[in-house]
Amino acid sequence: MERPDPDLVEGGRLAAPRTLRNAPPAPLLLLAIETSGRTPSVALQRGDEPLGDATGRPGRSGAESLLPCVDAVLARAGVAVQQLDAFAVSIGPGSFTGLRVGLATLKGLAFGSDRPAVAVSTLEALALAAGPDELPVVALIDARRGEVYAAGHTVGSGSVEAWGPQECVYLPEELAERLTGPCRIAGEGVDRVADAIVAAARVDVRALRGLEPRAHQVAVLGARALAAGRGVAADSLVPHYLRRAEAEVQRTGERFEAP
Repeated sequence: MERPDPDLVEGGRLAAPRTLRNAPPAPLLLLAIETSGRTPSVALQRGDEPLGDATGRPGRSGAESLLPCVDAVLARAGVAVQQLDAFAVSIGPGSFTGLRVGLATLKGLAFGSDRPAVAVSTLEALALAAGPDELPVVALIDARRGEVYAAGHTVGSGSVEAWGPQECVYLPEELAERLTGPCRIAGEGVDRVADAIVAAARVDVRALRGLEPRAHQVAVLGARALAAGRGVAADSLVPHYLRRAEAEVQRTGERFEAP
């Protein structure tokens, strides 16, 4: 009669076979920043779970409004900056000053660490703010000079996919010509151009007013980007202005950034 291998015996009984399992990775603790528009905001998220957010005073996108938001969100969650695993930032297009402030703040928080960061399109965050619907949405941001930054998307639950007009600077009539089916338009640029777009479009257009991008949407899209392996070093991120500042246009003679 064969004797059982001693290594397989526990307490005088045959041990159950041991199965080795890889522990699932812990959800990342992510801080998201949005400063492209009139109202700066900050959000904290662990994996897909929102942990808190804070909104600064409208019209004040500078560090004097943003840093208190960061402090408030982290304090309420009982989290120190050193405990953060990753960062996400709204990268533009939008306010030149606001984008620079948001990016500088992120880089300051990440300084001296190898924690990954992701850049989130402001127009994608704005599209997500419009919410899921069978109608696609064209996100609009006022670009001054009678123009808007715009891009079309379909929106699902936490997901955004390209649709229709590509990201660019448009006159209202130019944008209306590129609408290939019924859609929504949303964003801070809506109030200025909705009437012109609706009048010129050959399809039904529904205007959603009062929407701004928020750090919560930046966090949702940022978490998905990190899960897809798109994190980079924070100091490698640069603002996506789409259109150059007037002083740079005069210096270079080029109106738009290189793609």
